[in-house]
Amino acid sequence: MNHPYYSDQAYIAESFNLEEDYIAQNARLAFFKINSYKLTLIKAAFLKSRRELQENINRSLFNYTCPAIILADLGFFKGEIDN
Repeated sequence: MNHPYYSDQAYIAESFNLEEDYIAQNARLAFFKINSYKLTLIKAAFLKSRRELQENINRSLFNYTCPAIILADLGFFKGEIDN
């Protein structure tokens, strides 16, 4: 019987790279959102955009996501079962 050989190192490395890229992109986006909001605090002329940015920050940065949903989206549960 020939059983396929699964490379756990390659799978783990690829999963780590995907998760690291995802986290880095989200952190960069959060940084830009917060800095944009800080810029609107400087002048009263940005009152309308300040409200929009505040709503955007509240919806996107201050929401909780269950870890199981994130793992499912990353395909953790579909990973290689055969070892």
